[in-house]
Amino acid sequence: MHSPTAPSSQPAPAADATLAQSAYMRLRSDIVEGHLAPGEKLRVEHLKDRYEVGAGTLREALALLVADALVVQHGHRGFRVTPISLADFIDITETRVQLETEALRQSVALGDDAWEADLTSAFHLLSLAEERLGKDGEQDVGQFAQWEARNRAFHEVLIRACPSRWLHHFLAILYRQSERYRRLSITHRPVPRDVHEEHQAIFDACLARDADRAATLLAAHIRKTLEAVRELPDAVINAGTVPLAAVR
Repeated sequence: MHSPTAPSSQPAPAADATLAQSAYMRLRSDIVEGHLAPGEKLRVEHLKDRYEVGAGTLREALALLVADALVVQHGHRGFRVTPISLADFIDITETRVQLETEALRQSVALGDDAWEADLTSAFHLLSLAEERLGKDGEQDVGQFAQWEARNRAFHEVLIRACPSRWLHHFLAILYRQSERYRRLSITHRPVPRDVHEEHQAIFDACLARDADRAATLLAAHIRKTLEAVRELPDAVINAGTVPLAAVR
């Protein structure tokens, strides 16, 4: 007679996926917020203790970040946080302008009453976050995180009525790529700007169903962050550039 099979001590696949996703989100947040610096070497043996996961789970999380282009892998020699540079952000910005303004035009043309209601709600929540963020000069981490989440939601709703899944896919990647640069521009504040006023103008143009004006305002809004980043010191914006010899 066969003995009962002993329960497996291995975690279920779903549990593995949840752990990897959790590690991915924590790593991603630390990269965007600069706790893991551009160009920094990501050593699995150190990070697995920091994030309290196994080496295999951590490598899964790093692979997801490679797909996001927030981490680069150099053959079998490990991982590094993707460097940042002005040239990179110019490329991100201009590509995003081309795609996001087209998506917005389609969204304004096709958006229904529900889209208008969702946009109004997203703008209201963003406005509240912007008001809190601007009350005092010091940046509160929690308030900034709330603003970033609501800013992302507003931009997502702007283009939600666009039917192209590929535009949404590529814009999600570009938005994630721009987060590190946007955080630098807001933290250092190299040029004066009224972000709330920029959002208000885009919102008003969308409700007026003026696609041309909305697209023009959105392009200027996206490029304003590039203008701010251009004014940052070289040591800030060209961070983490690693000579090829150092990674081979």
